[in-house]
Amino acid sequence: NVILSDIRKPPDDVFYNGPFIYSDILDYKNLREIVVNNRITWLFHYSALLSAVGEANVPLARAVNITGLHNILDIAAEHSLRLFVPSTIGAFGPTSPRNPTPDLCIQRPRTIYGVSKVHAELMGEYYHYRYGLDFRCLRYPGIISADSQPGGGTTDYAVQIFHDAIKNGQFQCNLKSDTRLPMMYIDDCLKATLAVMEAPAASLSMRTYNISAMSFSPEELVQEVKKHIPELQVTYNVDAVRQAIADSWPMNFDDSNARRDWGWKHDFDLSELVTTMFNILGSDSRVAQIN
Repeated sequence: NVILSDIRKPPDDVFYNGPFIYSDILDYKNLREIVVNNRITWLFHYSALLSAVGEANVPLARAVNITGLHNILDIAAEHSLRLFVPSTIGAFGPTSPRNPTPDLCIQRPRTIYGVSKVHAELMGEYYHYRYGLDFRCLRYPGIISADSQPGGGTTDYAVQIFHDAIKNGQFQCNLKSDTRLPMMYIDDCLKATLAVMEAPAASLSMRTYNISAMSFSPEELVQEVKKHIPELQVTYNVDAVRQAIADSWPMNFDDSNARRDWGWKHDFDLSELVTTMFNILGSDSRVAQIN
């Protein structure tokens, strides 16, 4: 039984598909009421401001990403919940090894988003050892999905290109053409999240794991997209803030511990990713045109 929540009004397909409630991550009393009234046992905590958006509003990012996390940690510990909190490639910084990046290494991120996620990893691990909280965390690469619009992350170019290619055959990329970053299709992301949550506690050698599926640059993605839309026109207009963020992030993730401990295995490589995105977005576009 799953209850979804947000501070935004859900689209019809979400609202009519099952229970949906309003929840503000900064309202501690309401969060406790939700857990108690619905007898919650597992909690997936996705509330966060992403990298580029967070840099534009640091006070809000600090409140949502850090204060909101503290609320969730206290409630999860009080009610013995199994808690999942996603981390990110942004939890690493320019002094971290980038190719590959192991689970355990120096982490000195230079965004409020990255700092807040390192804080989440360490606080979750502390609550596990101090209070016995069943805290589980995955460091996500850039997540690519046809179901949602780009949300202010540095890797969002890899979603935007599909919408722009279908809409007008033109795409302007805000990162350099050779900027390599770890990426993953949404189905693999959800598969990994459920797998780590369902894994027996005894199989987990750590509380935070890297997960990976592929790494590519904008130019490599463009070439794959052009196999479907050969007339695509691409220009590069580099955003200095996003480029600086990307240059401080891993180029490849070492996720060997996840593959060993709880059997992580990805399904989608670059070609499968691009084909799947066009199959979904292309059919949606044709339906819209017919309507």
